[in-house]
Amino acid sequence: MTAVEAHNLRKVFGELVAVDNVSFTVEEGEIFGFLGPNGAGKTTTINMLTTLIKPTAGSARVWGYDIVDEPEKVREVIGLSPQELTVDDELTGYENMMLHAALYHVPRDEARRRVKEILELLELERFANKKVESYSGGMKKRLEIGCSLIHYPKVLFLDEPTLGLDVQTRAAIWNYIRTLVREKGVTIFMTTHYMDEADNLCDRIAIIDYGRVKAIDTPSRLKSSIGGDLVELEVSEVNGPIGEKLRTLPGVVDVVLDNERAVVKVVRGEEVLPAMISVLIREGVSVRRVEMKKPSLEEVFLSLTGRKLRDENGVKEEIARRTIAIRRARA
Repeated sequence: MTAVEAHNLRKVFGELVAVDNVSFTVEEGEIFGFLGPNGAGKTTTINMLTTLIKPTAGSARVWGYDIVDEPEKVREVIGLSPQELTVDDELTGYENMMLHAALYHVPRDEARRRVKEILELLELERFANKKVESYSGGMKKRLEIGCSLIHYPKVLFLDEPTLGLDVQTRAAIWNYIRTLVREKGVTIFMTTHYMDEADNLCDRIAIIDYGRVKAIDTPSRLKSSIGGDLVELEVSEVNGPIGEKLRTLPGVVDVVLDNERAVVKVVRGEEVLPAMISVLIREGVSVRRVEMKKPSLEEVFLSLTGRKLRDENGVKEEIARRTIAIRRARA
């Protein structure tokens, strides 16, 4: 069964196109990921699919229900764990979950059974009667996910589920997500800007940037689509003429320039590398670091978008631009 399907989904805030004709499907039992930087349109897409905002154009169905015409039906079959924590610090973990159960009209006796089961699944049973203000960030995030599961949703939406967490806690939450799919049959739609998270967790990934989906496939196929080896050079400067000279070398497939970094796609990198270094030296460019590796999702993103996923200046500018546009549109 197709759990989620979107066709030319579009959301415009004033003059800002936040999501631009996005189409994809998510199959039942799949972990499907939206991979992209902050401001790429990931959260806006989730907000449309979970009926929090209406699309400007296009259509989508979740578990067969239309997100515009049947929002109540959609809400019955989904769970949502947003980026920002919504659990109440003044309540205990148990009380938070029972509150969510009441909001979903789960009978009280059944709710108690489900709360016990979910707290055990997330390894929070020992802290059930402690106030959430005493929880660590990772515990609060696990509780947030638990609250979104109390009504046994068919599709669980996770918006940046491990944002700001340490490596150990992130790994633990990955295991919980896998368990949900394996033991509970939950379909997962998640957003992330962590490459390793998308690579390790997702069955398929949609790479999104500036509101547009650039590619959709399994992590392994996305990486193999680049082909060949990747040689990354950190140099004193890179410019168009140097890039063109590198492209003329035998075995060079493509060159992507990024500030003081050149990523060169090559066939048999160990044979081409000496010639590349020679070209740079002749052009008076000093080479500070050279690394040859097989393609990663970061290289896939760079190849598709022409920039790194963690281009901090670009990300900050884009977030500021989009935030201002959305506020003006809502005013």
